Amino acid sequence: MIIVIKKKILIVSLIIIALCISIILFYSNKTIDVLSESDYNTIIKNNIDTRNNAILKEKEKTIEKLYDLDKKYGVWAYEHEINKMNYLHSWSKKQGIKIISIEATPIINWVKEYDEKASLNITLSTEYKYVYKDDIKNINTFRIGTYHAMDIEKRDNKWIITKDWYDDPFGDNLGIKKDDIENIKTIITKGNKNLETNDRREEIVKYMDKYLGAADNGENNYKYNNKYKDYNSIGGDCANFASQSLFEGGQFKKTYSWNYEKDGTKSWVNAQAFKDYIIYSGRSKAIKYGDYSQVLEASYQLSKGDIVAYEKKGKVVHICVVSGIDSKGYRLVHSHNTDRFRVPWDLGFTSSGIKFWLIKLNI
Repeated sequence: MIIVIKKKILIVSLIIIALCISIILFYSNKTIDVLSESDYNTIIKNNIDTRNNAILKEKEKTIEKLYDLDKKYGVWAYEHEINKMNYLHSWSKKQGIKIISIEATPIINWVKEYDEKASLNITLSTEYKYVYKDDIKNINTFRIGTYHAMDIEKRDNKWIITKDWYDDPFGDNLGIKKDDIENIKTIITKGNKNLETNDRREEIVKYMDKYLGAADNGENNYKYNNKYKDYNSIGGDCANFASQSLFEGGQFKKTYSWNYEKDGTKSWVNAQAFKDYIIYSGRSKAIKYGDYSQVLEASYQLSKGDIVAYEKKGKVVHICVVSGIDSKGYRLVHSHNTDRFRVPWDLGFTSSGIKFWLIKLNI
């Protein structure tokens, strides 16, 4: 009996020792492989900086090296960046500008690690600087905020992108007739810096500046106003953000149909319904409707707080709020999804078939 007990004790002891050794080996290996948040931030920042510099200089081969082109998600991510590059340069030619820098600030929300692989959730604030070709001394700045689901993998001591899912306004095409380009350039180059404002209009912009989300510069922690739901996952937050800015900043009183109490009414949160309400309620008036060439000159009548609604196939799909002008007087806008700070009002919405509603507030 004593021998049996001793054998059991020995077996249990050996099992415990084996487990301890396994645990030690497991965690020692993890210590070697696990990267810090700072490490991942450096990896992502380096990759994105390389990509942005290549976009700026139109170096497709440099972009290609950043992605896994043997996997479909890697190919899709790569193609998205090439489309972005082509769109930005086409739009710049139409605008008569030169983009002189693209600087990104990644905020890593979480990381899941695997063997030489990682999945990351990233908020990315990207700042673009541009000058007009006939006025290179005045530098203009806008920011785009995006939300990324990214996978990276280590290959030959180098981290490449195997997936990068995000939405931005640059995967579009420039649906403007070549015959219209020169006339458009003339209008933009001439410009118009007259910008009506008053206290209510200024407060609308002040509110938007505070709750820009991913288009923030870090001063407000890249967050929306948590008093309101974020509707991005169920159709978009653009109308909700516009409604907030008119109520919180512009002192527009809530009504039965335009209201927010724990949730927003349809005219508060839906882009089409918001456009219809803000016009037909008498709180604003539509000053122009049509494609880009038809509304460009009228856009210089817009003031801070005024609305640009974007229509596709007969339905308004996005709402932006005018927040200022650039060095030529070109109107700039704020919005949620994709988050925008002082972005040229047509950027990302120049494909054929897009119609614009230019809406002036009665304040």
